[in-house]
Amino acid sequence: MDDAVREKLLARVNRQGATIGASLPETVTVDGEELSLAEFVIETRKVPGVPPEHRELLADAKRTLRNERARRLERLESDPLDRETAEQLADEIVGLDRALHALENIRKPDYGETARTAAIEDHRRWANFLDKLS
Repeated sequence: MDDAVREKLLARVNRQGATIGASLPETVTVDGEELSLAEFVIETRKVPGVPPEHRELLADAKRTLRNERARRLERLESDPLDRETAEQLADEIVGLDRALHALENIRKPDYGETARTAAIEDHRRWANFLDKLS
């Protein structure tokens, strides 16, 4: 693969909105484990929100996908690759970006709900403080 093709593929994966209209690989291997990427993205869109007990798991999943994306991008930038392998890597990077985007867009509790919960907790702390003074 020549440098012009490599630069074109790098521009594609680093472009804002690269995931729009791009095909999604059915599977991708992350840390030696094959994941059904297309199914993962579809199922993630159905999740209404992240319960507090799963936030660390979500953060770990995003970290793993970002690390895998960086590893593949480094290969695309510097490894001697044939054109077919480079294009496959670019497709996988875009697929990982779509999965990350899906994880980033899982709804968090809405602001109103969060504000109400914080206000109630503030009132509880204030009442406890006043009780200690009495």
